[in-house]
Amino acid sequence: MHPRAAEFREQAAEEYGLEIAVEEFSEGTKTAAAAAEAVGCEVAQIASSLVFSADGSPVVVVTSGANRADEEKIASALGAETVTMADAETIKSSLGWSIGGVPPICHDTAVPVLFDSTLSAFETVWAAAGTPQAVFPIEPERLKTLAAASEREIAVEP
Repeated sequence: MHPRAAEFREQAAEEYGLEIAVEEFSEGTKTAAAAAEAVGCEVAQIASSLVFSADGSPVVVVTSGANRADEEKIASALGAETVTMADAETIKSSLGWSIGGVPPICHDTAVPVLFDSTLSAFETVWAAAGTPQAVFPIEPERLKTLAAASEREIAVEP
């Protein structure tokens, strides 16, 4: 197992008492479509952790891989004036993870987490586990609780 995926698994166990089954795919899971193909699930079951900057502060948006996060809806949910995608340096320095492997939990800094309401339609979703090749399955309600996420309609279906 990649050291960062192992670190994520250990951190999830220590912080949340969560025993997760990290699955790694050499072909990668960088996009929702690639992750869904590797896992063998619907693209909509991929819980993509996207990091935005809301008025200069990071926020994690966990959205269905079938949807696109809507910056206006994110701004409205947070009461923010401006929302843009966060840059790689901000993501790494504030969350401790790199783009493509940002998990929805286990961040270095406490940040708001918004949860795409369409993910709740599934029994299981798949989220990043610390690297662009690693994912883990989890029940959406459990994920939302662990992430202390606010469930919102923050996505636009393509």
